Amino acid sequence: MPPLAALRAFEATARLGSVTRAAEELGRTHGAVSRQIQALQAAAGLSLFEKAGTGLRLNAEGEALHRSVAAALDGLEAGWTALREAAGGPSLHIACSASFAMRWLVPRLPGFYRAQPALRLRLSMTTARALRHEGADLVIAWDRGHYPPGEQARAIALGPIAFGPVCAPDYPVEVTSGRLAAATRIAHDHIDHAWPVWAQRAGRTLDGRDELRFPHTHLCIEAALAGLGIALVEQRLVREELASGRLLAPCGFVPFPEGLAALPTSPRATSPAARSFVDWLRGTLG
Repeated sequence: MPPLAALRAFEATARLGSVTRAAEELGRTHGAVSRQIQALQAAAGLSLFEKAGTGLRLNAEGEALHRSVAAALDGLEAGWTALREAAGGPSLHIACSASFAMRWLVPRLPGFYRAQPALRLRLSMTTARALRHEGADLVIAWDRGHYPPGEQARAIALGPIAFGPVCAPDYPVEVTSGRLAAATRIAHDHIDHAWPVWAQRAGRTLDGRDELRFPHTHLCIEAALAGLGIALVEQRLVREELASGRLLAPCGFVPFPEGLAALPTSPRATSPAARSFVDWLRGTLG
């Protein structure tokens, strides 16, 4: 049998179509994942991938192996989870963006634990681009365009979302009925379409000569607080800053069509524990 690490590197690269994204998900270097795939192909005596633009896609042999490897890894994960539950009670693995976890989810978890004291939660937090399950039972996300259609179809709606530009009180902006002007726009590295979606839904153009980019919404918010520009954020993530006057929302907030959802990524997503967590999320999101 090939090493388990090589099979995990192969499965992640096959699913994501990129060695770089697989390395991000697995917490390894690009070179380490690439070497593991090369070693696996050498041991098999044939290629498993072919080039597809800047990424990779499976060939026929790779497709056949991926079906077996994915099923085997799912079985191992399910068996290990069942063993842990037998030893320590029910648990649930949740994946979400680091900003959502820090600014909204974790501060509200005491309420969940009061309602479900026997259920243990495990959180995986990462950037929006690298947001994948890697053993999680549910992935919480609003930007789901890069997920496979099958996963998108199984999304469990949690609640609406609304985005709006925010800035420090003394940051100069000009707002008219069809225009928002600011010197610097603060953008998220991995959600490029958020500003255009906002402009279309708000019926406004955004005029700005400069742009700052950050890999986390939390950093975008901190940059806006520091007076570096105007950031586009979901309203729940800045409620405290708006209430205290540390941030202003000069155009208010507009709903985005996707809504926040939980993507089931393991058989445990239909368990009583998962249903309890989803029900709590819906009620708390309001």
